Amino acid sequence: MPFMIVDKVHAKVLMFDADGRLQGAAPALLGLARGDDSAPGIGDRKMSDILPEERTTAAGRFVVSLDRDKHGQEFLWIDYSTALSLHRVVKGKPSEQRAQRLQSASPKDNRISYGCINVPVNFYDKVVSPSFTGTNGIVYILPETRTAQEVFGSYDVNSQQAQVAKSPDSKLVGPAGDPIK
Repeated sequence: MPFMIVDKVHAKVLMFDADGRLQGAAPALLGLARGDDSAPGIGDRKMSDILPEERTTAAGRFVVSLDRDKHGQEFLWIDYSTALSLHRVVKGKPSEQRAQRLQSASPKDNRISYGCINVPVNFYDKVVSPSFTGTNGIVYILPETRTAQEVFGSYDVNSQQAQVAKSPDSKLVGPAGDPIK
């Protein structure tokens, strides 16, 4: 299954095939506000009712698929309940300068959307769309205000619980059946 990693801190998207080979990377525009959670009920609201501080790109692991909007434009559904998607960069208001923000070397000016992830048109058409055509995939959106453990339920590899369980009378053996001490 193809997968994508969205790095919000660096405003980058990395696309991988099902075998884990990098297919491409591109800058991304993200939600105006920093944060890892969506505001309650945000997917049911009109865009004009969404406050600037609620315009976050939620972190998490999402099963995704391609779809089309009411104008026939393809996009990648990330989370239907919060209306989170990835799509080609939109023009927006001229004052937003979305295309220029994508070309900027700094990720600091890439915070402009209502929460959706905007990528360059060429990257979407040549990398994203072909990668997810005919199949679902996974998108991992990395957190920026919480830990990966909080978002993904990962564990602390240094904790006692994360260590390999071994009973007192278990014996580790090598390929030839010899005990490993």
